[in-house]
Order: sequence, then structure tokens, then C-alpha cells
Amino acid sequence: MKDQEHPRSRQDRDVVNRLLRDGPTEANLIDLARLRIRYNGFPGARAIQRDLDLLLQQWQLDEDSLFARTRALYVSRNLQGHSSLTDEQDWS
Repeated sequence: MKDQEHPRSRQDRDVVNRLLRDGPTEANLIDLARLRIRYNGFPGARAIQRDLDLLLQQWQLDEDSLFARTRALYVSRNLQGHSSLTDEQDWS
């Protein structure tokens, strides 16, 4: 089966490059989680998937701990009445 190109791969490559450059801020953790979900099981975008794995390793996280931290961030932000973490995010 031939690899597919994800319709958001160009924009996502820019995000991944920023994550590699900037490190694990709250917003970057959320972006990493969002991209892990987006590319989970996707038949293509191998370079992006490798870089997402690399980011987990560099930030000393596994997927479960990443998702636990981002869930906690969402809960914290929602309890404080902030929606900035969810505004303008594309989870498709």
C-alpha cells in the first residue's frame, strides 16, 4: 500500500519544527498531543511521525503521560475560565 499525504502535512511540518525548536511549553505539549492523535495510524507522513516520536523522547514523555498532562492543562484552564488553549485549534 502506498503512503498517503495528509492534507495538513505542510502546516503540521511547521508546527513540528517549532516544537523541536522551542521545547515543552504548555501550548507545545497540547500541540504535540493534538498531532499524535491526528497521525495515529495514518498511512503516511512518516517523517512527521518520526519527529513526534523524537519529541516524546526528548521531552522525556510517553504518550500516556503526555495525554495526562494535557488533560490536566485543559481542566485547569477550563476551571479558571480560560479558553485560549482550545480557541483556533484544528483537531481534524
